Amino acid sequence: MAATTSEGIGTDRSLSGLLHRTRRLASAFASLVVLDARQTFHELLQVMCVAIAAVVLLVTAWLALVVAIAGWLIADGVPWPAVLAFAALANVVVAAAAGWWLWKRVKKMPFAATLRQLRGDPPPAAMPVASEAGAVEAVARTGP
Repeated sequence: MAATTSEGIGTDRSLSGLLHRTRRLASAFASLVVLDARQTFHELLQVMCVAIAAVVLLVTAWLALVVAIAGWLIADGVPWPAVLAFAALANVVVAAAAGWWLWKRVKKMPFAATLRQLRGDPPPAAMPVASEAGAVEAVARTGP
């Protein structure tokens, strides 16, 4: 006979009881993963929508700034070809700066810590860790 606790969870020590509890645990874990993935997807979708709106507003502001400077240069008597060259050069400089920043970010391997853990590699000698006071200190790591 299977004994039960006050929570209604069986304490059956037989192999069938163990398999039943394992199956219930796996089912509960799978449900948790699905619900967490669904919530994460919805939050990511909201963040992406706001980010796209912010990018559209930034591009609009940048174009308005370039047009305002171009209008100011034309009003000062600068020829059209020079104004267009300035606008093109300004766009190329900003795009190059953004590309350089992006290249520095992309060079870091994504999921580096996870891949290092799966391969069994040791972590870096010192990693910055935020302390409770908010200061950053180097803490030596000794193993995975």
